Amino acid sequence: MTDFESWLVAREPTLQRLAHLLTGDVHTAQDLVQTSLAKLYLAWDRLADRDNVDAYARRILVNEHRSAWRRPWRRREVLTEEIPDSGSAAEEYDGRREAVWRFVATLPPRQRAVIVLRYYEQLTEAETADVLGISVGTVKSQASRALASLRTHLPEELA
Repeated sequence: MTDFESWLVAREPTLQRLAHLLTGDVHTAQDLVQTSLAKLYLAWDRLADRDNVDAYARRILVNEHRSAWRRPWRRREVLTEEIPDSGSAAEEYDGRREAVWRFVATLPPRQRAVIVLRYYEQLTEAETADVLGISVGTVKSQASRALASLRTHLPEELA
């Protein structure tokens, strides 16, 4: 399984970032990645096209996240004992990215997934549709609704 291990070392941070963007919570994202990696590991020997492992892993992760939407016990507040670090003091911070991200986190799950995959992961509309298992038209409409909502809810200087 050294193939899997070397792939894992190279790609896990990317999957963690995608999971965090989808879930909005570090701990939930870690659980999501672990579940996805376990499924990928079980299927590793059956993967015929090793060139598309990243796409396959991303699909597993998104499908696992979509399955979690349907679980009522998952819809609860997440409490933490510590407030996460806000970054380096050397960076000049104007609050724009955080305000946009806070709004993205409030979008319905499908719209949030489309926005994350299209604009954070920079996938094409067709790739996003393929990962989510929806049509390109649905990707366009969900992105349009999310962006329209973003424009109306954020102050003009942030939108």
